[in-house]
Amino acid sequence: MIETNFWILLAAGLLGGGHCVGMCGGIVAALTLQQPAGAARWRVLAGYNLGRLASYTLIGALLGGLASAGLSLASSHPYQLALLALANLMLVAMGLYLAGFGQAIILLEKMGQPVWRRLQPLVGRLLPVRSIAGALAVGAVWGWLPCGLVYSASISALASGSAWHGAGLMLAFGLGTLPNLLLMGVFADALRRWMQQRPIRLAAGLGVAGIGIWRLTQLVSGTIS
Repeated sequence: MIETNFWILLAAGLLGGGHCVGMCGGIVAALTLQQPAGAARWRVLAGYNLGRLASYTLIGALLGGLASAGLSLASSHPYQLALLALANLMLVAMGLYLAGFGQAIILLEKMGQPVWRRLQPLVGRLLPVRSIAGALAVGAVWGWLPCGLVYSASISALASGSAWHGAGLMLAFGLGTLPNLLLMGVFADALRRWMQQRPIRLAAGLGVAGIGIWRLTQLVSGTIS
C-alpha cells in the first residue's frame, strides 16, 4: 500500500501543478528574476526547491511518527483506512477546485492561515536572496504555506503510521510538484498563462479528482486492505 501511495502522491503533485504555480509561482519568479541569467539563477531555484522539499519531508516524518507513537495507527488498520479515505476525498475536492467546480478547498486552506501569519514575516527578512543558503531558508519556510494539496498528502503521511513512510510519501509529493516549479523559475509568465487556460485547468483538475475517486473506489471494494 505504501509503494502505491508513493506513486499516487507523485502523480497528484505533478497534476496539481496549476495550483502550485498559483501558490508558489510568485515567490519562485521573484527569487529567480533577482538573479542574473545562467548558473546563478539555477542555483537559487534549486536551493529554494530543496528547502521546500525538506519541509515537506519533515512534515511527513512528524505526522507519521506521531501516528506511530501516539495513535498506534500501524496496528489500527481501520483508522488508517479512514484517514486514507479522508485524504482521497480531499484530492477529489482539490481536483474539482482546479477544474473550476467548487471552492470548498479554500475554506480548508484558511485553517492554516494563523500559523502562516507567524511564519510569513521570516520570508521578508530573508529577502533579497543572495546565496544558496538564503534560497534554502526561504524554501523551507514556504513549505509551510497553507495548501489543500499539501494537506491531502499530509493525511496520507499520517495514515502511514511510520515516520519513515510518512517522510517518503511527502517527499514523493514534493518531487511531483518539482517540474512545474522548476519551469516556473525559467518561463514564469508564459507557464502561468498556459496553466491558467481553461482546458489545461480542466484536464489537470479532473486528473487529480480521478486519482482520488479511483482510490476511494479501491477502498470501498476492499482492493486496498
